[in-house]
Amino acid sequence: MSELNLILLGPPGAGKGTQADRLREDFSLPHIATGDILRAQVAEGTELGREAKSFMDAGKLVPDEVIVGMIVERVAGGDARDGFLLDGFPRNRQQADALGEALSGLERHLTAALLIEVPDDEVVRRMAGRRVCVKNPTHIYHVDFDPPKHEGVCDQDGVRLIQRDDDKEETIRTRLEVYHAQTEPLIAYYDGAGVLRRFDGTRDPDEVHAHIRATVATLRLEENL
Repeated sequence: MSELNLILLGPPGAGKGTQADRLREDFSLPHIATGDILRAQVAEGTELGREAKSFMDAGKLVPDEVIVGMIVERVAGGDARDGFLLDGFPRNRQQADALGEALSGLERHLTAALLIEVPDDEVVRRMAGRRVCVKNPTHIYHVDFDPPKHEGVCDQDGVRLIQRDDDKEETIRTRLEVYHAQTEPLIAYYDGAGVLRRFDGTRDPDEVHAHIRATVATLRLEENL
């Protein structure tokens, strides 16, 4: 069976994590999230992890070449040999070029870039509407989609709900600006390479999942022909 090498694209709040979890189960693909790899390598004290930690401790961004090194190492072996699902990488053209070169060196190629499209205002509505319990942050509500029985009060703990700083509109808008400036150009990049597939992220998550799953299944079939 042919491998499936996939990346997920889309703005913050588009539902990439939700769809990644489902696709991982559908196609037995390892879900490779940049943040998870970074934390794991730092915790394990690997050479790349120590290098990354030196930048983090200094309050600096981890350079692209370090992140790329971690990703390449991850996709080259173990459970990713037959395919992978990349989430949060690449974030810019430089990282995309590095990924392409790495895959070429492994005599592999990218199967598809799966773009989940959601307008900015919908992203803000989704993320800014979240409220979390001050006692147990795993108790999460949404003012529109999943409100508590009593406004501002956790159903389970009876304590107040708060809006996290990273869920405030100003912070979300800033993240969207970064996405549009750095990551959005990858849409044209992968479209030009003929591997971009678009999905309407405003639809129900189950519908989005069904569309993505059918598309990926078709891609796998075409790879086997």
